[in-house]
Amino acid sequence: MGIFMMVGMIVVMYFFMIRPQQKKAKEQKAFAETIAVGEKVVTTSGIHGKITRTNEDGTIALEIDRNTTVLVERQAISMEMTQAFNKRTGAATTAKVIA
Repeated sequence: MGIFMMVGMIVVMYFFMIRPQQKKAKEQKAFAETIAVGEKVVTTSGIHGKITRTNEDGTIALEIDRNTTVLVERQAISMEMTQAFNKRTGAATTAKVIA
C-alpha cells in the first residue's frame, strides 16, 4: 500500500509541477524564435524597446531610445511582459505562440 502512495505522489507532482514548467519553457522558446524586426518587446530585466535587427548568433539589437541601441540575447525577451505591454498599449504583435 505504501508503494502505491509513493507512486501516486510522484504522478501528482509530475502533472502539477514538472509538466506545466516544461510546457511554459517550450512556449517561451517558440516565442523567442518567432519575434521579428519592428516588434515592441520587453526584456526579462524590464527594458522596453523595439527590435531593429536580429543576428545569426542569437542576439537582437534593441532600440530603447533614439540613437540608443543595446544588444541582448534572444532568450532575454519576456513573453509574458511583452504580451502584457502589447495588451496595455493596444499594439498588435506579429509573433504567434504555438502550443
